[in-house]
Amino acid sequence: MNLGPSKQFLIKLAHTKMPFGKYKDRYLIDLPEYYVVWYHNKGFPKGQLGEMLQTVYELKVNGLEILVRNIRENYPK
Repeated sequence: MNLGPSKQFLIKLAHTKMPFGKYKDRYLIDLPEYYVVWYHNKGFPKGQLGEMLQTVYELKVNGLEILVRNIRENYPK
């Protein structure tokens, strides 16, 4: 039974930046909410980036972005 993202996944998410587009090089958790909602409505990309963006969507909808920002500060790359 999977209860959510693993510790390693969240640490990687905290340090991952958008690889393309208007928000290239911005941390995924710092993407504007409307942009992540747009992906939610359009469809997330395939693969790990899509999984990360979907997790960011869930975190933003629930107001939990601070958790990932704290992970980034407390678990350096």
